[in-house]
Amino acid sequence: MTWSIIFHEKSSGRIAIAVATKFFAVGARVPHIEPKRGAICTQALMNPLYGPHGLRLIREGVGAADLVRILTTPDAGREHRQLHVMGADGKFAAHTGAECVPWCGHWIGEDMSVAGNMLAGPQVVSETVRFFRENASTPLPRRLIGAMKAGEKVGGDKRGKQSAALVIYGNQDYSELDLRVDDHIEPLLELARLEAVSRERWTHFRDFIPTRENPAGVFDRAAIDAGIERSLAAEPQ
Repeated sequence: MTWSIIFHEKSSGRIAIAVATKFFAVGARVPHIEPKRGAICTQALMNPLYGPHGLRLIREGVGAADLVRILTTPDAGREHRQLHVMGADGKFAAHTGAECVPWCGHWIGEDMSVAGNMLAGPQVVSETVRFFRENASTPLPRRLIGAMKAGEKVGGDKRGKQSAALVIYGNQDYSELDLRVDDHIEPLLELARLEAVSRERWTHFRDFIPTRENPAGVFDRAAIDAGIERSLAAEPQ
């Protein structure tokens, strides 16, 4: 009932997930990221326990193939589940259960994975991958949303549309961007609108918040406002 991307930007260490579905509030249960280390998407008849358990395993250094095995083997419902992951080894792996609703399947690359079930067909995954690969110069949030739109254009979730989400983590313990559309007639369009709104102030403001390297951050409001104005002025028109 869902398709999703996990991507690891090796140059920066950023880890990102984008997901869309005909189901309520997909961002609350499908995407899970351990900053700088790995990620998990649990879907189809998703198992919400996979997320917390899997993130613990990633923190313990478990690689992708073992991560999938450890999560699915004891689960009596595993043939109804779909799971794809980036493990602590930086590799990707996936499980698409035999009882997942067709079309269902996954694609694994060196720096990303795409998986989906209850889709219009395999073209949803292939078009998602194609767009993402061919638009490497596009800023990451828009590249991810564009890839999901490409998958939707060739059918997407065969039941329709309802929710979508985008999560990106950098080198901090909190997200760079975490956007959710829980219930909307055009969730990916709404996700794109929210991403555009994030660039009006948030993406500039986050340069001033506390970090691991600077635990106090910048708290001079005048300095923050001036910095945001400079950042906005420097953006290409």
